[in-house]
Amino acid sequence: MGNPFNLKKAKSLTFAQFRYGFANAIPEQEARELYERWTIPAPCRPLFQAATASFFGSETKVNTANTSRGPLLITGGQNDHIAPLILGKASLRKYNKSAITEFKLFEGRGHSLIVDHGWMEVAESILTWLSKNGL
Repeated sequence: MGNPFNLKKAKSLTFAQFRYGFANAIPEQEARELYERWTIPAPCRPLFQAATASFFGSETKVNTANTSRGPLLITGGQNDHIAPLILGKASLRKYNKSAITEFKLFEGRGHSLIVDHGWMEVAESILTWLSKNGL
């Protein structure tokens, strides 16, 4: 029986897949520019490991009970198809509250929020958060 997920075969997303997953909240022309600039052939294994970590465990597992970690800001785009709002909020609830842990939602944004035309808004928001927390 073959590998149904082609975990070892490296290939790029099609533009339609990239547009849906990463660039759904930006104009099509900008999505095409990001697709040309950022997509590379890569194996699917890390994506499947992350997607199934809750069920099977994985190298991607995070120790959310770590009490010695530094402050954590989880960010998310309101229209993100890869990491929807529900995942960001679930992550926020999982982390130990012994250290500063916050979630920042970017309205109307998708998964490309740190590389698309609105990246400066995200960077400024993060810098403000870091400064507010003495970092």
